[in-house]
Amino acid sequence: MLRAEKTRVVEDLHRVFAEAAVVVVTHYQGLTVAESSELRRRLREAGGRFRVVKNRLAKRALAGTPYEGIADMLRGPTALAWSQDPVAAPKVVVEFGKENEKLVVVGGALEGRVLDAAAVAELARLPSLDELRAKIVSLLQTPASRLVGVLQAPAGQLARVLKARAEQEQAG
Repeated sequence: MLRAEKTRVVEDLHRVFAEAAVVVVTHYQGLTVAESSELRRRLREAGGRFRVVKNRLAKRALAGTPYEGIADMLRGPTALAWSQDPVAAPKVVVEFGKENEKLVVVGGALEGRVLDAAAVAELARLPSLDELRAKIVSLLQTPASRLVGVLQAPAGQLARVLKARAEQEQAG
């Protein structure tokens, strides 16, 4: 790799570390091209990315970012997963790791806080931002629909009473 390419890689990774909400460090030894492509596809769908990195270049890119604490995790065949959603990348990587034992979660960091593999797995169990937004919207809509039902009920009851009164007058 030429020096210019290395500089570009370090700059790209530095930008990732400066902007990402979460970074997951994995060991990927033994993953086939098809398996890593599948993992990349799943991460893209969830709004994340997956990249195999050279440890030395990644350590340079970490300098001056909130993720400097993960430098000790960068040993062996390392790949990084990251996303803006703090749950998306951990969720996809942990699920994929359960299906394929060749992908091992080493640890990671959430907005600068270093996480071990168990903490990343816990993070993966949380609902994503989209799931939380959907729950909030449904909570907000439910009382409104109940309110409409309550407001319509007296009108319906009044109409039934008037209809019954009219039927009584016609019969009598």
